Amino acid sequence: MTAKSHVRTSARQSRRTAEERLTEALKTLTHRDKGGTQKVTVAELCRLANVSRNSLYRYHPTSLRTLRKLQCRRPSVTQSKAVKSDERRRIENVALHACISKLAALVDHYYGAYRETSALLRRRDGELAELRRRVKLTPTVVKS
Repeated sequence: MTAKSHVRTSARQSRRTAEERLTEALKTLTHRDKGGTQKVTVAELCRLANVSRNSLYRYHPTSLRTLRKLQCRRPSVTQSKAVKSDERRRIENVALHACISKLAALVDHYYGAYRETSALLRRRDGELAELRRRVKLTPTVVKS
């Protein structure tokens, strides 16, 4: 930035009233704070408007009230933490639902395997019982 352009910018700024600069700075801060993540402070407003803090407090109460309203719209730190905590819980719930689905499929698989094995064991027990009936077993005395 050259010295002439800096002088022109300063001259343009001085031609505008402090109230106009504060209004424009508030619009900028409002636009910047759409997501509610950035801090809106008196110092930032004064820096953007090129107005001293004392001047803001003493001569521009409407701009100050507007800034306070903007600050009140933003969630507090505890509200932000609660929202983040809720979001983490939602993500965890989605992950748990996926795990529950997998667990249900696994339980279903093992239950099917259990039923199949039980049926096989019953069939084998029946076959062994049938074989024992067919074969005439007689007790044998063992001499020692």
